[in-house]
Amino acid sequence: MTAQPVTTTTQQETAAVAVPPTVRASLSPSRAADFKTCPLLYRFRSIDRLPERPSMEQARGTLVHAVLERLFDLPAAGRTPTAAGDLVAPQWDRLVTEQPELAALFGDDDDPAARTEFLRSAAALLEGYFTVEDPRRLEPAEREALISAVVDDELLIRGYLDRLDVAPDGALRVVDYKTGGAPRETFEARALFQLKFYALVLWRTRGVVPRVLRLLYLRDAEVCDYTPDAEELARFERTVVALWRAIEQATEQRDFRPRPSRLCDWCSHQALCPTFGGTPPPFPEAGAGDPLQDARSRPAAPGADE
Repeated sequence: MTAQPVTTTTQQETAAVAVPPTVRASLSPSRAADFKTCPLLYRFRSIDRLPERPSMEQARGTLVHAVLERLFDLPAAGRTPTAAGDLVAPQWDRLVTEQPELAALFGDDDDPAARTEFLRSAAALLEGYFTVEDPRRLEPAEREALISAVVDDELLIRGYLDRLDVAPDGALRVVDYKTGGAPRETFEARALFQLKFYALVLWRTRGVVPRVLRLLYLRDAEVCDYTPDAEELARFERTVVALWRAIEQATEQRDFRPRPSRLCDWCSHQALCPTFGGTPPPFPEAGAGDPLQDARSRPAAPGADE
């Protein structure tokens, strides 16, 4: 397999990702994990593009990520728990301005008490962050950065890094913030799948295998470190390409079957799922779900897709 470096973009940049002409599809870790979890969920999100109302948990996670990103804009000595707490309300106001649908989380009247409790719960997660890291001792190389690479000449893989730390010797540490509790084995495997995705992109574009893939579970104040190697990432690359081939085959055959699991409890599309007595919408006409649409346009907001 061959790989080509692709322009790296940050959240603030508006330029499209440069896509080589050989590329005919793109895949993010979130969408890849969707297909692994349930092919029908992948179809609903990537082909039908059905809307999903953000949950309270997702909105809280987006807010905490935004605060932690802005925290590192402050001088090192000012990155304190108090400073992080002071960022919560302004960052929420910014998010609501950019995504007005978030205001509906607290009812039609934007219940002040519910909003206050929501902001308090986000601040509590930030307390967990300061239990596991001291940001005054860190200077991240990149935050909320979109990284991408081409594998197998035809597939663009891409994703948003929460944070990338670079040591003086050039060693890389990929850090991902998790606002849920520390997961059981099945859910942790999904989280590590995402980080291996990032590690593969970094290896292919920078020629360096990250030394550490770090998951920070803020609710439980726990750290999970994983050390990949080149042989493992080469196998993972083959897995990603095979996964995309399976997605292609399912698309050609219009055959995306549900795969019931405990995750169904959190699915927004139960009413359309045959497992729950529903009927999926008609399959979109050819061209309606251009697999390169996301790759050739402005990157999606981090946190939602990546």
